[in-house]
Amino acid sequence: MELTDRYDVLKSKVINRKKEFDRFIEFIEEETTWLISPASTKYHLNREKGLLEHSLNVTDMLLKLKETLAPRIDNESCIIVGLFHDAGKLGFPGKPYYIPNENKWEAENRNIKYKINPSLVTMGIAVRSLYLVSKYISLSDEEAQAIVYHDGQYITDNASVKHKEVPLTLLVHFADLWASSILEK
Repeated sequence: MELTDRYDVLKSKVINRKKEFDRFIEFIEEETTWLISPASTKYHLNREKGLLEHSLNVTDMLLKLKETLAPRIDNESCIIVGLFHDAGKLGFPGKPYYIPNENKWEAENRNIKYKINPSLVTMGIAVRSLYLVSKYISLSDEEAQAIVYHDGQYITDNASVKHKEVPLTLLVHFADLWASSILEK
């Protein structure tokens, strides 16, 4: 299935917070680089539309894991957290997070096709994600934790929630890890 078809199917499944969700979708589609951003500078899916593909992969994996391990978690929560866990990689309107690497040698020989925009205020990706999403969509405590701590213990700052993660946080962490380390290699 094409990326846009997968994306449309997931968007159609958000019912309870549809109005908020649609406002956020309109914002990221029209005012940010959501539909064209890479997922990274040189690692997984460092190409146009890579972030959208990664977000779809994480959401699909998260929904599969949830069905097996935690069926009581709401699908809508999984879709919102899965799609937008990395929304911080969009930067802000007019200031994308990733910009093309103008160093041709690095781009060709080291596969560093993008660099982080130096004009952005420094902020962790997960924190920026929460900041952007929560301006439009009301999030539960569990959803907020899942977005901020989706990188698990790979991020030193995340140690404060070690062994205190809610199930959604653990599921999105594994879905993200699986997508970036296995599916997208």
